[in-house]
Amino acid sequence: MPKVILPLIFLLFAGGCALGPDYQRPEVASPVEYRHSPAQDETWQQAMPADDLPKGEWWRLYRDPILDQLQEQAAANNLELRAALARLEQARALVGISEADLLPRLDLQPSAQRGRTPADLSPLGQTMTTTTLNLPLNLGYEVDLWGRLRRLSEAAGADFAAGAAEVENFRLILHGEVARTYFALRTLDGEIELLGKTVELRRENLRLMASRYQHGISDRLDLSRTETEVAVAEAEMIALRQRRSEVEHGLALLVGEAPGNFIQAADPAPAPTPPLVKPGLPAELLQRRPDVAGAERRLMAANARIGAAEAAFFPAIRLTGAAGFGSSELSTLLNSGNRFWNFGPQLSLPVFDGGRNRARLEQAQAVHQEALAQYQQTILQAFREVEDALTALKHLAAQQEAQQRAAASARETVTLAHHRYRAGLVSYLEVIDSERSALTLERAVLLTDGQQLQANIALVKALGGGWEE
Repeated sequence: MPKVILPLIFLLFAGGCALGPDYQRPEVASPVEYRHSPAQDETWQQAMPADDLPKGEWWRLYRDPILDQLQEQAAANNLELRAALARLEQARALVGISEADLLPRLDLQPSAQRGRTPADLSPLGQTMTTTTLNLPLNLGYEVDLWGRLRRLSEAAGADFAAGAAEVENFRLILHGEVARTYFALRTLDGEIELLGKTVELRRENLRLMASRYQHGISDRLDLSRTETEVAVAEAEMIALRQRRSEVEHGLALLVGEAPGNFIQAADPAPAPTPPLVKPGLPAELLQRRPDVAGAERRLMAANARIGAAEAAFFPAIRLTGAAGFGSSELSTLLNSGNRFWNFGPQLSLPVFDGGRNRARLEQAQAVHQEALAQYQQTILQAFREVEDALTALKHLAAQQEAQQRAAASARETVTLAHHRYRAGLVSYLEVIDSERSALTLERAVLLTDGQQLQANIALVKALGGGWEE
């Protein structure tokens, strides 16, 4: 074998430099603490900090076995989650392809050919029929002197890691949506039960008013007003049941079932008290959120592709060769005298490409700038979601306290209005107004309970929920 081939074989195992910038995590100016972080009173000191949240099954904080079962169904059957996992497997396969490009490639390419040469074209002046049999093993290998293939493999690995983070982010969104929808259904069940009691009460009032009207104690106006209130309450009940069906159908879709086959039994019992969760420090948030992790890995991939684009300006060396057997007869194909081999390098040096390589480098740099902006925007969005949830919890707590006081006063007003009506001091209109106000306030208390749960779920999601690094 010629001496010049020995250095070329050495290149099979020699690694060159990798062009392009090595990844450096961008500096992020995070606030020292959240603006609406709860006061450090004794209650919040005993609250569960973000880093102590259950990893994975964070919804078990609410201690609801029905919710646990629904979450298990969603994890097993949600079709969008299956699609996300399939996309992750595609990214995993691309990593394997990029890693394979770093290694030599050997292909066995046997061939057989039989042909007839006419006499006018034959060097012997007579018709010839020939047979050619080849059994070669072909070698192909790109010497990655400038790190182009290594940068592309690095980018593929970062893309896969970003895909894994996006799957975890989708899980977080999915389980958060299941919890949110389930508790919305519980709130509607409470409203329906409350309104059902109101309908029965108004129907009883209607029977009483009809009796009073027949005996001449009340006039037709009071009876008409009572009939109106019954019809209004019944219409509201129908609207609430329709709304419950829509929410139930949405829950069926989340757990991967056909809405027609899915039934979630009504549960008008009070929803669980939202668990107290301390948000921790803003800097900790960036280590828990899967969307932040995914955005950073997209940035890493874009950074690696800058190096691959820079390597295109330098010579590319490819080693090619073949070894095997060749003969015109199958019986002698494997004879030692029919062996052949060839080996040598191929050099490709860009001389003039019309600015193509420069444009590709500029494109890679622009993609990196886009990924950097998206990473920074994702971080800002993470801070905003935590602040939104903390603000909602703070104001909803104060709102709930005021609404409970108003509802208690409204119930007392209803009692007084009935006494005054029976004493003939006021018309039945005052009774109706007091009952309507009491119903509105009691429903407001229920809705605020539900909103507090929704805000609590939003806080857990904003803090990264069940993301495991």
